[in-house]
Amino acid sequence: MEKIQSPHLNQLLDVLLKVDYDRLYPNLELVEMPLGKVLCESGDRLSHVYFPTTSIVSILYAMENGASAEIALVGNEGMFGVQILLGGDTTPSQAVVQSAGYGYRMKAQILRNEVANGGPLQRLLLRYTQALITQMSQTAVCNRHHSLQQQLCRWLLLSIDRLSSNDLNMTQELIANMLGVRRESVTEAAGTLQNMGLISYSRGIIKVLDRKGLEAKSCECYQVVKDEMDRLLPALHGIVN
Repeated sequence: MEKIQSPHLNQLLDVLLKVDYDRLYPNLELVEMPLGKVLCESGDRLSHVYFPTTSIVSILYAMENGASAEIALVGNEGMFGVQILLGGDTTPSQAVVQSAGYGYRMKAQILRNEVANGGPLQRLLLRYTQALITQMSQTAVCNRHHSLQQQLCRWLLLSIDRLSSNDLNMTQELIANMLGVRRESVTEAAGTLQNMGLISYSRGIIKVLDRKGLEAKSCECYQVVKDEMDRLLPALHGIVN
């Protein structure tokens, strides 16, 4: 439990200058983030920002007919609520916990006041926002131009990058909602990957067995997003230290 409770499991919080971390720490509230919990509905005013530690948050766009598609994942590498940094209080997207775990939340107004002062914290969060925009843009391209199997590989890789294990507690119906496709299509694509020996799927648990093989079957979109995050994270360390 002690490890779960550490804010340092979130990479953004972990690289803060000690003076910034010590100032923010009293405002960080540990919260349990169960599977399916809605952190924000479309159009809601953001009351809090979230720094996941062992959970993953999916940012979704929902249509009037009930269809939805994921545009980004936020895990221990980042923060949900970048709209606060850009001067916005609401978002047309929905935020839902995709993988259960823990995280820290902070009142949005506190973070708004902090970034208004400029300095290392503001630069850190703006660099992260740049990486998140890259993920959103690449997801849009991927959904338009690549096969469902490639999209599923990309999605699985991005998910396990944000977890401490290769196991995902995830139903095929939920994956279908994330990718904006029919459940039967996910069943077929997942079955193909399982027959290749890349994953196993049983009772809602997906286990990645062959990461290299999954990367080989994924499109270039996964690597583009990963490279951008890897490029920015060393820069973040340079900014705040």
